[in-house]
Amino acid sequence: MKNKKIFLCGFMTSGKSTIGPILANVLGWKFYDLDKAIEAQEGKPVVKIFEERGEEYFRSLERKTLKETATEDRVVIALGGGTIAGEENLKFVKNIGMLVYLKTSREMIYKRIRNKIDRPAFRDFVLEGKSEEEFSAKIEAMLSKREPFYLTADLVMDTDKSRVGITVDVLAKKIRGMINEKD
Repeated sequence: MKNKKIFLCGFMTSGKSTIGPILANVLGWKFYDLDKAIEAQEGKPVVKIFEERGEEYFRSLERKTLKETATEDRVVIALGGGTIAGEENLKFVKNIGMLVYLKTSREMIYKRIRNKIDRPAFRDFVLEGKSEEEFSAKIEAMLSKREPFYLTADLVMDTDKSRVGITVDVLAKKIRGMINEKD
């Protein structure tokens, strides 16, 4: 059944890789982190793949890996921040599973990302010591492109105000209710 696959989407640092494995555990399902699967396949971090091969190569690898990891049922898959920011992957995900948007405010994204050098889009910003205004402008520009795709989700969950455990409990309850409705 379609809803035996849960895809977590959201901007980088929204909690996909943190919430995903806990949610999968609560549901008794498997968990995959798309970026981690790509890193294992390539033997290097995403930031290095971007540096050495470029975004186009990475997105191609991402599409292939998404299709490979989505073959199982009873699985939670944490997508990369840009995975569904295009019609092909979005349509694929929506056709075979439930899309959950982990929504995070721009302010929280900045707080979580300002010191991270493992994010290709912001690595140079951190290394060059860019201002909060410069970070915010880039976050805003990227989010304005991606959020229309995120908002097509079957379920939207704000991750700013609740602790991870509470967020997972609420999500699991809502997901179980949605799955039971459709079984």
